[in-house]
Amino acid sequence: MGATFFDRELKRGSAEMLILALLEEQERHGYELARLIGERSRGAISFHAASLYPTLYRLKGNGFIDGRWVERAGQRRRRYYRLTAAGRKTLARQRGLWEQFVNGLERVARFRPELEHTDP
Repeated sequence: MGATFFDRELKRGSAEMLILALLEEQERHGYELARLIGERSRGAISFHAASLYPTLYRLKGNGFIDGRWVERAGQRRRRYYRLTAAGRKTLARQRGLWEQFVNGLERVARFRPELEHTDP
């Protein structure tokens, strides 16, 4: 129950917000979402595209994203997802919660000692 469990739980808890944040920019397909998460996090966070699909289906079922199939010559058919109005509200709420959580971690764990805190 070491780092592997912890890593898995962090990924599970952040996947929804990461997907919504990327879809806020533009519509994307599952493979692109997984690739961008890895690239933008500089490899600190990675998902196999297939592991994102249960989260995509849940987000779609909750009305936070919508999907459409796109066929292009010479490519396989892909489902592109986009953020809905409900998804934008959820993303804003999740960003606030994550910001509070990360700030709390910083105050307790002090993983950036160069930032001094005067909080009690």
